[in-house]
Amino acid sequence: MSRSIQFNNHPFRFLLYLEWALLAIAVFTAALPSPSPRFMTKFPELTILSLIIFGLMGLRLPTTNYLTKIVYTATEILLIATTGFFGGRIARLFPFLYIILVTRSCLIFKLPGRLLVTIISFSLFLITLQYRFPKPPLPPQAQERFRFFPLSLALIFGLSLIFILLLMNTVISERQSREKLAIANEKLRQYALKIENQATLEERNRIAREIHDSLGHSLTALNLQLETALKLWQSHPAKAQTFLARAKELGSKSLNDVRHSVSTMRQNPLQDQTLEQAIAILLQDFQRINGISTLCLIHLEYSLASDVIISIYRIIQETLTNISKYAEASEVKLEITTTKGSFRLTIQDNGKGFDIMQNTTGFGLQSMRDRTLALGGEFQINSHPGSGCQIIVDIPLLSLIR
Repeated sequence: MSRSIQFNNHPFRFLLYLEWALLAIAVFTAALPSPSPRFMTKFPELTILSLIIFGLMGLRLPTTNYLTKIVYTATEILLIATTGFFGGRIARLFPFLYIILVTRSCLIFKLPGRLLVTIISFSLFLITLQYRFPKPPLPPQAQERFRFFPLSLALIFGLSLIFILLLMNTVISERQSREKLAIANEKLRQYALKIENQATLEERNRIAREIHDSLGHSLTALNLQLETALKLWQSHPAKAQTFLARAKELGSKSLNDVRHSVSTMRQNPLQDQTLEQAIAILLQDFQRINGISTLCLIHLEYSLASDVIISIYRIIQETLTNISKYAEASEVKLEITTTKGSFRLTIQDNGKGFDIMQNTTGFGLQSMRDRTLALGGEFQINSHPGSGCQIIVDIPLLSLIR
């Protein structure tokens, strides 16, 4: 426990009420005049003061400083011993004070300290019992019976202390287990909330990537078709009509992409096609729309999982979109190989290139990088102004084959 046990945070407040009831009875008994000189309280004021101090000490139990615990317990033992030796007839109640002492020690100490306090309490009880029951001058048979009574009383009291110790250990252990479980549940709730927020953020990023990679690609191609149609409208109306027709196709495709994005991209964009087939169709559309020649070399020896195929397809699609928008290239080479236990995708164009120190923070490039890292791979860009651009994606085959 991090702070002392007080009334407002006492784990077993009913024990306080029981202590107060016993102490109130003891104080009331000490205050009454005794009809027998044998049971008269020798120092009633001292006895009552000891009981009051002992009761008030129960309102604050130390739990941090070990020396404070020892001094606190020693003071309790001294007060109980004072009551036992000088309490007169009230001394009949002093065994209950030892029970209270053991109960408090269970809240203060760990198991070794609890055992030590219990042993000390039983020893002091025997000493006080020996003091309270001197050997009277009785016949031998009566002396034998008289000796049996303290022995029985000591046995009952010892068993009572053991029972109280075991009971308190069980109750405290059960309470500590509940507290640990509550803390664990709270941590689990916070962790689940954190995971939920992270999953929501990742899902938003995933949908954003899907919209950018699919819809962005189609709209870029659509924009190029419309720009070409506008340029040819006056001089070559027939060719402009052809580009407008392609623009209409792309508009329909963009509309489908929007529908897929709204449905959080649950459908497979490859429509159960193999990666080779999907790439072939993608390059064919790219060459037809942009007039850029393409070369494709695929040497894939293993079948890949569907989600892996989609990620690779999206990386290729985004790369082609960037080439059509910025590269001003006339040729694109795409190559897929499996070498030395890894999957490698290489896309290279002969365009104008760019400075990779200034132009690698766009959403498209970041999307490709995120997809690659999600597959446990490495994403690399090689480009210089005037020398084209090369995209290399290396992914371990162990993370792709399922």
